[in-house]
Amino acid sequence: MSRAAIPSLDIAVLLPCYNEAATIGQVVSDFRAALPEAKIYVYDNNSTDGTALKAMLAGATVVRERRQGKGHVVRRMFCDIDADIYIMADGDGTYGPADAEELIRTLITERADMVVGTRRGVHDDAGRNGHAFGNRLFNQLYRMLFGNDFTDILSGYRAFSRRYVKSFPAVSAGFEIETEMSVHASRLKLPVCEIELDYGRRPEGSHSKLSTFKDGFKILWMFAMLMKETRPFAFFGLIAAGLMGASIGFMAPVLYEFFTTGLVSRMPTWIAAMALTMMSFLSFTAALILDSVARSRAEQLRIHYLTLPALNTSRLATEAQTAPEKPKRERSPKLTSKGGSSRAA
Repeated sequence: MSRAAIPSLDIAVLLPCYNEAATIGQVVSDFRAALPEAKIYVYDNNSTDGTALKAMLAGATVVRERRQGKGHVVRRMFCDIDADIYIMADGDGTYGPADAEELIRTLITERADMVVGTRRGVHDDAGRNGHAFGNRLFNQLYRMLFGNDFTDILSGYRAFSRRYVKSFPAVSAGFEIETEMSVHASRLKLPVCEIELDYGRRPEGSHSKLSTFKDGFKILWMFAMLMKETRPFAFFGLIAAGLMGASIGFMAPVLYEFFTTGLVSRMPTWIAAMALTMMSFLSFTAALILDSVARSRAEQLRIHYLTLPALNTSRLATEAQTAPEKPKRERSPKLTSKGGSSRAA
């Protein structure tokens, strides 16, 4: 990527942190070296190990967010900070700051609103077997429910345009915030890209804050809530189908008896079947009504997104393509573009 285009941009590096004193100083220093023109913000989420002090000594702007949870931190960061391009990473050192330039280049040249750094090798890490299984499960579930825009919805290394950040409602409280980010982009059909990047191990003294079962349940719950809000016809339609299936199961033996003998000896069963049928019809009616409401809400979100100023990607892309390139690193990340063009990076 040409660095000629970067100084004309206002870039913010966002690092949500909770007890990352063992790594945050080095992470901030590495981001300062990789993006010397960027402003680096560390949002400390009630750390008790000196994370805020080490981040401040490394040169970052430190802000305290007292509501516990990554979702609360991301919502506060997106609200507080104005920039042209936002880079979000974790403070644990598992994402390479040197890759931030590639994320920015992709955001500009592909004219995207979000670029996700998918994690190479995360499924092969023997130290994260439970997390790797959860990643595969959630990614497959996401593709089944919301589309094929993403292959790693739980990656915390992302680049955003200002349009995306200021149009993102951010209602999640915890680690499920990455899922909400992905659904927001898919819902509004925003141009997004993915590039494959290396994913490192935590150094000694640094521990993951992600609970496999507790946070996994929260992410599953967020899937259900987002499906209810963004795809109510499918959500309530499945409920209606289940109720109708149960109704038919109760109804069939009663009808068989009636047509065979002309009698209905199991009246409570028949009443239960009729009640389930009525509930099925009500659920289907709710599905139709809420689907129209969801479409209207999506249209309003899209209109708000379009009112925000867009990055002048045409000029920046021209600068990036015409200026001399620095020598490439040995690794060339794989790029998959969704909602826009696709090409090899």
